[in-house]
Parts: sequence; C-alpha cells; structure tokens
Amino acid sequence: MKSYRYLLFISLILFSSCKDGFLSLAPISETNNLNFYRNEADMLNAVNAAYASLQFGGVYNQSMYAIGEGISDNTEILDAQSGIDISQLDAFTTLSNNGIVSETWNDHYRGILAANTVLDRIGTVSMNEAMKTRFSAEAKFLRALLYFNLVRMYGDVPLLLKETTDVTEGYTYTRNPASEVYIQVEKDFTEAAQALPASYSGADVGRATSGAAKGLLAKVYLTQKKWQQAADKTKEIIDAGTYDLLASYADIFRINNKNHKESLFEVQYKKGGFGLGSPFNNRFAPRLAGVVVTTIGAGTGHNLPTADMNRAYEAQDLRKDISIAQGYTSGGTFVQSPYVRKYMDPAPFAASDADNNWPVLRYADVLLMRAEALNELSFSTSGEALLILNRIRKRAGLSDKTSEQLNSQAAFRLAVEQERRVELAFENHRWFDLLRTDRAIAVMNSKGFNIQSYQLLLPIPLTQIEINPSQIKQNPGYN
Repeated sequence: MKSYRYLLFISLILFSSCKDGFLSLAPISETNNLNFYRNEADMLNAVNAAYASLQFGGVYNQSMYAIGEGISDNTEILDAQSGIDISQLDAFTTLSNNGIVSETWNDHYRGILAANTVLDRIGTVSMNEAMKTRFSAEAKFLRALLYFNLVRMYGDVPLLLKETTDVTEGYTYTRNPASEVYIQVEKDFTEAAQALPASYSGADVGRATSGAAKGLLAKVYLTQKKWQQAADKTKEIIDAGTYDLLASYADIFRINNKNHKESLFEVQYKKGGFGLGSPFNNRFAPRLAGVVVTTIGAGTGHNLPTADMNRAYEAQDLRKDISIAQGYTSGGTFVQSPYVRKYMDPAPFAASDADNNWPVLRYADVLLMRAEALNELSFSTSGEALLILNRIRKRAGLSDKTSEQLNSQAAFRLAVEQERRVELAFENHRWFDLLRTDRAIAVMNSKGFNIQSYQLLLPIPLTQIEINPSQIKQNPGYN
C-alpha cells in the first residue's frame, strides 16, 4: 500500500496544526485552502490524510488499546511509571484532564476533519469519476469508523459533517445525541459498502473494501441490538466467499502475512525510518526487560495481560501461547512477567518502528457476531450458531461445545462472550463487548473493581469544555 504509506508524512504535515482539538481548527494556509485540491493526485493525498489519522496516538497507536483493552479485565498497568494517564484509565480513576482522554478526542476529530475535507472538495475536482466515487467512499468509511469509536467512548458527541474552515465555527458545535451519531455511522458505512471495491491489488492492498464496510456496519448493528440487521449483514459477508479463517491462528499475526484472507481491515504500518512503523513492539514489552524482548529500545509496560486473562484460556487452547508470553529470560534467569506477544517484531528497524499491522476487523469476529445475533433472534440447541462457535474452537485445538452444555440462550451468550475474549484478545474488543452486552459493571465488579454506571463513558476532555462551556457539557459523574 505504498501510496497510503509513503504519503502519510504529507498528511501529518498538513494536519499537524489541528492538534489543539476540533474546536480550534482553522484553514492550514490560504494557499493550501485555495489551490491544493486541484486534481486526482491531490485528492489521493487528502484521502491518505484521513488514513494517516489511524496512526495517531489518540487512535490506534495508543488510545484504542488503552481503552479497548486497558479499561477491561484483559490487561493492566503494573507500574505507575508506565504513565499516569493510562494508569488512571486502568484503575477507573480517570479525570477530565487526562491526557489520553483529550488526545483521543482531538485525534479522532483530526481524522474526521480529513475525511470531511475529501467529501467537501472532491465534487469540484476534475478527475476520473470511478476514482472520485472510490475516494469518497473511503472517506465515508474512515469517518464512520472514527465516529463509531467516539460514540462508544464518549456517548453524545459533536457530529461534524463538513470541512471546518473558520475557527469561529467551533463555538457553534454542541454534542449531538448518540442516536443521531449512529444514524450517520450507519449511513456512511452503507454508502461506503455500496461503492468500495471488494479487493485491491498492488500498492492499494490494505485500503478500505466493501467487505470491511459491511463488517463494521454489522458491528454497529450489533452494538445497537439490531439483531436481524446484524445477522443479515454478516450473512452477506459469509456468502460472498471473499474471506475465510486461516488454518493456523499464528499466521494471523505474522509480519510477512499482512492483509491476509481472514483480515477485513488493518491499520497499515511499515518499518524503516519513514515514521510509519508501529510502536507496539516496545509499548507491550515489560518495562524492566531492557532490550531482551524488544531487541531495540526499552519496553513501556503497557497492556500487560491480567492474571484473570491468563486463566481465561482452556487447557490445550493453541491461542494462549501465541497471544501471551509468560516472561523472558535475562542473564540465564527466567523472569515471570507476562506480556502480549501478538505484536512482537523479531527485527524492528528502531525503537517504536516495527512492521506489525493492527487488526481492526477479522473474519473470526464476523462469524462470532453472526452467532451472537442468531442466538438473540432465536435460541436453538443446535444449528448454525453452534456450528460457528465450534468452528472457531476447532482451529484453537479445542473440543466442540455440545447442546447439553449450551442448553439455554443465556448459556450460549456467555459461551460467545468467552470465545470472543480469547479469540480476539488484545485486539481492542473486550471493553466494547462488555459495554455492548450490558455486562461491564457486573464483570468488572466481580473482579475487584467498584465501578459506577457513569464510568461506562469517558469524561469529555476538560479542554473542550473550557473552550466552549456554553455548548459542550460534561458527562454526568465527572467534575
């Protein structure tokens, strides 16, 4: 995906002035504002700016794992020196001035600004009409993904659907109800799915596809408990035959096997000193391991598997050793210090410059979403939902679940929840799964926490409220 990767630095330069947050966005420069979007190459740069946002610290480089995994019972921070902001999230002591909370908000809106710029400008650009349609669909896909993240994390959020060209516009924005945001997310994913290609070749491999849009739309439906729509959309994906489970779970995460048949969408990374490498090799290594785990640069100690997560795997589950390393050997001595190993690069170019892509959506996820939707529509002690569950388990080296074991709708729900936890471990799904199934409080409090219902959402960043206190109000429960 060279055109995406090698133009990311242009995107980062163009949008670097937006770091203070969407409420203070202004034209980058008068020259750029008037003359930059002239032809197809310019619009490609603009689309790539939206893709570039996925690598921001407030999106997949840190925030999504800090929230999707770190808040949940899957991972934890064992050393405050790994960072006070991420430690707050992990301990449910998050304040409205938390740096990750602010960066997540700002960086998601930076990406949304980039997508809106494409959609607002592309209509007047003289270029190939097929490419114009595709670029617009890619922008809608990325905007929908970013808004889907935001609405699940903050609840009601400002719904910006046009380019921000005047700083004074920021003072008019208020928080739209989550229901309105979901309507727009559904619309964007639906239109993207209709216009995007099923696959790409050459340097374009890794860009958003119709299957990726359909898969994320299915997750949007599932999140809203629209069971029939979720079941229908996952069936479309399955019947198309584009995707399949890989024979080996380990092959999913091999660096030389990116964008494989099980992958619907990945955040693309490329090591080599371009500023496009992934940071997870260092982020997830134990902080005191030196370079033993990373080979280059120290570990940060983020996203460390909890003891509860370690126990979550059944005996003989092949996924456990692929997902978790139990420690490392230093000076001939084994140090018990579990860490996530899915994203380890044996030969990174430099510290935080590794080659691992980040899996946003896999076919296994699609299958498990379908099993969940079918169970909610009509529980059965046999049939497709059970076949799907056991198909996932078979690859993991586990025996089938039987109708005697899963003899009620409630039992099947828990079986799907468990399978999703171990199959999709450390891929940013656990916290959102617990939210979606209304299980977050019960699960987390059963494991020693004492969380309240207001903590199911993040606080609105204090900076946003201070910029526009008449329009942006704090989520209940936070100061």
